Amino acid sequence: MTLPDAAPASLPGDFVPPLCRIEQRDTVRLIPSGRLKPPVLAPLAADEDALNDLAALESLSNVRLQAASAGLPDLDPSELVFGRPNDSFVNAAFTHVRPGGNRFNDDHRGAWYCSFDAETSLREVAWHLTRELDAIGRYENTTDYAEMLADFAAPFHDLRGPGASGAWLGEDIGPSYRAGQGLARRLRDDGGKGDAGPASNGLVYPSVRHPGGTCLVAFRPSLVQNLRQGGLWRLSWTGGRVPSISRPGGHTPETVCTPEPRRR
Repeated sequence: MTLPDAAPASLPGDFVPPLCRIEQRDTVRLIPSGRLKPPVLAPLAADEDALNDLAALESLSNVRLQAASAGLPDLDPSELVFGRPNDSFVNAAFTHVRPGGNRFNDDHRGAWYCSFDAETSLREVAWHLTRELDAIGRYENTTDYAEMLADFAAPFHDLRGPGASGAWLGEDIGPSYRAGQGLARRLRDDGGKGDAGPASNGLVYPSVRHPGGTCLVAFRPSLVQNLRQGGLWRLSWTGGRVPSISRPGGHTPETVCTPEPRRR
């Protein structure tokens, strides 16, 4: 991996992070294990090859129509991927958009978020789910998550330098998400150069919820390579804001998340 030069100390409105060639295997994205369900087409298939053919046809029609009908003006259905293992998980990340978006995507287009290690992904997921439990004032929840592992080999804009920690890396979701979405939009359109230059592939950035961790957001489905399932994790809240984190199947829970002040 080639590390970038330090970014400029000041961050003007047209700031463009340096590019860094990322070659990273086994990045981790966590999804609720409930999404890993047996294929609904299985009863229609005579064998595994027929099932794969049916799944490809269903994915091609369903996801393209979903992207076109979802009202996502910044997502062209032709960008979606087909014929790859687990392609439906990649496409879902771009077609199922959280209201208001996330740190580096608005509600006009999704993105693929992942981390360089499982602990960072666990802390990110735990922080956001704890925030949802804050809203209802009840900390009783158990959710199993599956690792989705992917590889990346492409240049990404890099926010890890000492001069790149602008408002987009703040802890407060409101202002930091607005800043991050604006930065991502500029980079995704033309690399942030305003001259129809090459569009950005995405960003690599320090985790806001796990100091020392590294996250990556890919702006384009085709960048997510060799997607496969990894291990399972269980996050459990039993009356407090700090979840226990364990491997399902009888392993002793291990708390790895530090409680943070409750934000309103």
